[in-house]
Amino acid sequence: MRDDLKVGLQYLAPKHALTRVMGKLASLKGGWFTTSVIKWFIKQYHVDMGEAKVSDPGYYRTFNDFFVRELKPALRPIEGDNDTLVFPADACVSQAGRIEQGQLIQAKGHYFSLTELIGGDAALASQFDEGAFATLYLSPRDYHRVHMPCDGVLREMIYIPGDLFSVNPVTAENVPNLFARNERVVCLFETDFGPMAQILVGATIVGSIETTWAGTVTPPTGGSIRRWQYPTEGEQAIHFVQGDEMGRFKLGSTVINLFPNGALHFDDQVTPGAPTQMGQPYAHRQA
Repeated sequence: MRDDLKVGLQYLAPKHALTRVMGKLASLKGGWFTTSVIKWFIKQYHVDMGEAKVSDPGYYRTFNDFFVRELKPALRPIEGDNDTLVFPADACVSQAGRIEQGQLIQAKGHYFSLTELIGGDAALASQFDEGAFATLYLSPRDYHRVHMPCDGVLREMIYIPGDLFSVNPVTAENVPNLFARNERVVCLFETDFGPMAQILVGATIVGSIETTWAGTVTPPTGGSIRRWQYPTEGEQAIHFVQGDEMGRFKLGSTVINLFPNGALHFDDQVTPGAPTQMGQPYAHRQA
C-alpha cells in the first residue's frame, strides 16, 4: 500500500475507538487463543524471546502481559555515571538535536512546537528552549518498559489528551505536528543536569500508558489537560536512580526527552535511524 494511502486512512479511521477495543482484547485471558496470538506476533515481528525473563509464550495470561515482559536480569547493564545519561528504552532514534526558537524537528521538512508538546505551558517550555531533545521510536518487537536516563526526583506529571495517529516513520514524515497532536503523558524530573522531561506519546493501538508511581494514566481518556504535582523533598518525594523503570506502554509508541540549554551533548551514535538499547550511554554532561 502506498504511503500516502496509509496516512490518509488514518485520518478517516476511528482511532480512539479502535485503540480501546484492541486494548480490551489485549487484556483478555484467552488461554490457547492468547498463546496463539502471541506466537504469531513473535514470528511476525521477529521478537527475540531469548532476551525475555520467561521465554515460553504459554506463560503469559494476556497479550499485555507478554507485551510488557521483563528481560533477563542484568541483560541491560547500566553503563552510566553522574556525568552520563543512558538510553531510557530499547528503540531507534527518530530525531535528536537542538530545540531552536521553540521548535523540534519531527522529520525532514516537519517541525513542531515545544510549547504545544508540553500542553501549552509557556513558562515550562522556557526551561527547555534552546536546549536538546531526542525522540525515540519503540517498534512492536522492542522491550516496552521505559527507564530513567539519570538519577532524578519526580516533580510533575501532565496528561494531555489528543489524537492517536501511528508514530511509525512513515506517519512522522507525513502527518504535521504528530507528537504535539497525539495523546501523551509528560513526566518532569529534577536532575543533576537540570530539569528533564520524559514524554510518553500514545499511538494507534496503544492500549495503555502507565507510570510506576500512578499506575494506569490512560485510559480512560479525557477532554482536558490534567496535572499532578509531587513534593521534591521530604519522605514523600519520589526518587529514581539511573536505570530504574518509570513507565511502560501496552503496545508500542514513542519516548521524547527534553533537556535544558547547555546541560549535555549527545554521543556520536545518536543519529536518526540508530538503534538504542536501554542502559547504553546516550549523552554526556556539557564540559
